[in-house]
Amino acid sequence: MMKKNLSKEVNQQNLKFKNQHSTLSVYQQTINWMFSQLPMYQRQGKTAFKKDLTNILAFSKYLGNPETKIKTIHVAGTNGKGSTSHLLASILQESGLKVGLYTSPHLKCFTERVRINGKPIRKNCVINFIKRNKTFLEKQGLSFFEMTVGLAFDNFARKKVDIAIIEVGLGGRLDSTNIINPLVSVITNIGFDHTQFLGNTLKKIAFEKAGIIKSNTPVIIGEKQEEIVSLFKDIANKNNATIYFASDLITANYPTSLKGNYQKNNVKTAVQTIKILNELGYHISEEQLKKGLLKVVENTNLKGRWQILNNKPKVICDTAHNTEGLHYVLDQLKNEKHNKLHVVLGVVSDKNLDTILPLFPKKAIYYFCKPDIQRGLDTETLKNKAFKFDLIGNSYSSVEEAYKIAKKNASNNDLIYIGGSTFVVAEIV
Repeated sequence: MMKKNLSKEVNQQNLKFKNQHSTLSVYQQTINWMFSQLPMYQRQGKTAFKKDLTNILAFSKYLGNPETKIKTIHVAGTNGKGSTSHLLASILQESGLKVGLYTSPHLKCFTERVRINGKPIRKNCVINFIKRNKTFLEKQGLSFFEMTVGLAFDNFARKKVDIAIIEVGLGGRLDSTNIINPLVSVITNIGFDHTQFLGNTLKKIAFEKAGIIKSNTPVIIGEKQEEIVSLFKDIANKNNATIYFASDLITANYPTSLKGNYQKNNVKTAVQTIKILNELGYHISEEQLKKGLLKVVENTNLKGRWQILNNKPKVICDTAHNTEGLHYVLDQLKNEKHNKLHVVLGVVSDKNLDTILPLFPKKAIYYFCKPDIQRGLDTETLKNKAFKFDLIGNSYSSVEEAYKIAKKNASNNDLIYIGGSTFVVAEIV
């Protein structure tokens, strides 16, 4: 009898393994189809950028306009929009709400882009969504990003979330997420990134980001930048949208589990957003707010923001990849005690190296690498350009190899920094 029960249990485990293996196989095929057959900014760059919202509006209509069935907060900005989105999600989770969180890009797995109360969407949900809608997706020629936004809205509506935090992918005005009518619009800051799409001045970039400001909807600006204050005020006034500058209004410093110095601005932005939500009828206590700020990583599994991966030697990674973001991170790096500094560095090909390479410390050993994506910049090109700024080191065939050699060369009292691109960090965490 025992043998029979044991045999039955083994057969059940084998069947379960086969089913899991089958699901993973189908999921991988689904993701490969999404990645390879449709335009995607992370892989292709400029050619994937859409000039209007026609496709996503058509897809939303086809899906039954799921974005109209959920309450949302819309978050844009050059830097900090991902962290701010996670901060807000964590606070709202602590208040007992069922919280959807849509962010991009992902670090390890596509499902990270769509989460409910910190848990990524199930792989089966992705498989079934694409299967149900594949004919429309092919006929309409939707981009990777458009179909992913549709997936997020559809999932949040089906799961009946209380509120969803929606992070803008690129810009704002023409971003696929910009079909929602949120409770609050949030713009963290304006800096020089993706200038080939958004413009080469702060005002042009700010105009694109301000495209998420909606009629009669409060808008929160995280950092007050004098050059573009009047632009934001003008657009807000035209939309009868009350505008709040968090950097002026929030004077207290709130502790958070996110360790980057730059998070202070994001925390103020999140706190001001919660204040506005409370004015709109929510009941988020000061205790819930503080608890949410302290449990961001635990609640939402945020990675890659001044993340410490090891202590001896100390290894820090950060996804900062533009001038403003790197300025904050590399300034904080100066305060870290160490003997030698080792920098594992890789970037994407459309990055303006003349603006970011001068920010990196000259007294460091560099390990140049290429992130494993189509847009990754060739290592020799990066190495040669870095040499002009007195950044000296060797090039390696992969991020993994560069990190491996850096760890081999570093003593316990040394410091290893990994960065330059979200995609470099993604291969390490």
